[in-house]
Amino acid sequence: MSIDRRQFLQAAATLGAVSAVPASLAAVAQLKERKIELTASAFTAALDPGSAQRTGVWGFNEQFPGTVLRFKRGERLHATLTNRLPQATAVHWHGLRVPNAMDGVPQVTQDPVAPGASFDYRFDLRDSGTFWYHPHQSSFEQVPRGMYGALIVEEDKPPVVDREELWVLSDIKLDEQRQQVEDFGRIRDIANDGRLGNQVLVNGHVAGSERIIEVRAGERLRLRLINAASARFFKLAIEGHDARVIAYDGHGVTPHALPKGGLPLGPGMRVDLIIDCLREPGQSFALSDSGRTATAATSLLGKLAYTPQKALRGKALTTPIALAPNRIAEPNLAKAVEHFILFQGGMRGAPVIGMIDGKPSRIQSIMAEQGLAWTMNYNAEHEHALTHEPMLYLKKGQSVKLRMVNETDFTHPMHLHGHVFRVLAVDGVASPHREWRDTVIMGPRQSVDVAFVADNPGEWMYHCHILDHSAGGMMGTIAVE
Repeated sequence: MSIDRRQFLQAAATLGAVSAVPASLAAVAQLKERKIELTASAFTAALDPGSAQRTGVWGFNEQFPGTVLRFKRGERLHATLTNRLPQATAVHWHGLRVPNAMDGVPQVTQDPVAPGASFDYRFDLRDSGTFWYHPHQSSFEQVPRGMYGALIVEEDKPPVVDREELWVLSDIKLDEQRQQVEDFGRIRDIANDGRLGNQVLVNGHVAGSERIIEVRAGERLRLRLINAASARFFKLAIEGHDARVIAYDGHGVTPHALPKGGLPLGPGMRVDLIIDCLREPGQSFALSDSGRTATAATSLLGKLAYTPQKALRGKALTTPIALAPNRIAEPNLAKAVEHFILFQGGMRGAPVIGMIDGKPSRIQSIMAEQGLAWTMNYNAEHEHALTHEPMLYLKKGQSVKLRMVNETDFTHPMHLHGHVFRVLAVDGVASPHREWRDTVIMGPRQSVDVAFVADNPGEWMYHCHILDHSAGGMMGTIAVE
């Protein structure tokens, strides 16, 4: 690490710590601060409710998924992470715009939390929405072992609904004894679609006909969905209902119907839906996945089941469902600085030259010798290596247009820490919703244009959220100074 970069990191961490606990606002912050404990450990969980069969997992507070954290916008979160795992860990607050020192990325924003050690996270919750938390240390192993949980920040004035449900979607790879297969970090997964489980989970339980959302006819339902899988893409559909999207990645969007053919939800992504339940009492309808990794055994996620009660009302509520926007600086596209990031590599990729530790090498050699398979602007980086130099240096307050060009044969959900961006276009075609996201799907041989204001100082991870891809070189950092 160069002296300049070390000084930059120290300055960013200091700024993050100062912004996390402003001295002048200490008394006010104490009034709003809510303290939680997160203990990371190994334990067993029943994937089938009521079953005596237990499966070994890792997680937070001996819950699988981890404790659902609920806050209100404007509150201060104070979380103490205690590590009782056999390896180091940390917590990243996925989608939240936090001070850099609180972002939970070992070797970038903090030291890893060693076994037996603790770490305190403190930050204000600027945005309402559906978020989640997970490790950023050996995430290709720790997340599929079970280390993830939902974080909900409630709106000041949420839409009127009769019922709210949360589904955390994931998967798990089991052997014949229904224990986890410990084959994390294989090059065949790193260089292909990532490590897929053979069992889809909903809130830590086996997906299928037993996963039921009970509703009364006439009710309005808000359904929050989080994809916490390390590599699986979902394409969601709800039989017999006209669900409407009200938020992507926690941020409100003009309400609209699900796309024909299903709603794509890549790893790390979230969506909020409003469903008016206007069918007959006693009926049930499938919530299904038609993504390309879905099989006959995994396509049924659960059911929307109507109770036999008389309908609560005969027609849908007419109250507004649009969410108030979070306060996000709008990028000035006319004055934005433009950057370009090229993605290459993978098992089926054409031979390319990548840079590893500052030296050029063929991607096939990098795979064999380094366990890396992907490059971003020709660089392949080991996960959280201290030798990282930022891919981009941005000035604080600068509007940025970022074009991502995928020259690989694989799909990548690209995630930026510390910021959210507007999705402008895919393959040059304007996005119909121009939504705010922190994670965007970049299809094979596709280009994606996004824009944001670099208003959060520090060094921020930018990576593929197929976690094997991230560990296999498709990661870097963007510095805002």
